Amino acid sequence: MNPNVADILIEALPYIRRFYGMTIVIKYGGHAMVDEQLKEDFARDVTLMKFIGLNPVVVHGGGPQINSVLERMGMHPKFVRGMRLTDEATMDVVEMVLGGKVNKSIVAQINQQGGQAVGLSGKDGGLILAKKLHIVHQEDEDMPPEIIDPGLVGQVEKVNPGIINTLAQNGFIPIIAPIGAGDAGETYNINADLVAGRIAMALSAGRLIFLTDVDGVLNASEELISSINSQDIHKMVEEKTVSGGMIPKIECALEALKNGVGKAHIINGKKRHALLLELFTDKGIGTEVTV
Repeated sequence: MNPNVADILIEALPYIRRFYGMTIVIKYGGHAMVDEQLKEDFARDVTLMKFIGLNPVVVHGGGPQINSVLERMGMHPKFVRGMRLTDEATMDVVEMVLGGKVNKSIVAQINQQGGQAVGLSGKDGGLILAKKLHIVHQEDEDMPPEIIDPGLVGQVEKVNPGIINTLAQNGFIPIIAPIGAGDAGETYNINADLVAGRIAMALSAGRLIFLTDVDGVLNASEELISSINSQDIHKMVEEKTVSGGMIPKIECALEALKNGVGKAHIINGKKRHALLLELFTDKGIGTEVTV
């Protein structure tokens, strides 16, 4: 065996031992869901994690795929503060794409690698109970806030993890589309980051991992911060060092950490085998967020 390969395996051993039996919730999104090589790498990584005794749970997005189908149907996507405005016709497309095409594609790829994946939406087994989300938008401090109705966009009211636990205990890898059901059975489109965080909390997951298209949290000099705590994060947000799309991921991570999740990681899914490199090497490749 190549000595370098042996060194890699030896470096990974203490992490494999530490994570054995641990639930790892992974938010799968961004470029890693589009590039064919990265999709195959992700499927292999998740399958390997299951085979060595971890319990991966995948929550996926699918915004670009939804936009593509909407445009082919002559429907133009609309967003407010990053939230998709979702009327009934759009919700039908969202559910078809996320719960159907995207979800089953991920399931098929993992099964092709030898894993046993099962696709779910939040409507299955009463997994995600949702309620309507209202967006409060304020253009100017001198103007009163505006309450925007985004349509069938929801927020997580409750997670019932029974179906996830049953699948995991029987050797399956749950693949979850971020769709929830309201009290009256109505369907809601929910942000996948939020769903991943709430599922991680419900499962008391040891790790919550966000796959993104950036290396992680960067400092003012745009250098990667390998580990950061909640106090430093709040300071960076106030100083606007952390901004834009990173803020909701950080907020999800901090909420999860305050509610029983061990650690959170923000990593670049555009790097091959990003999951394995973050979990099973000394340096990792992204940002580890702690309380």
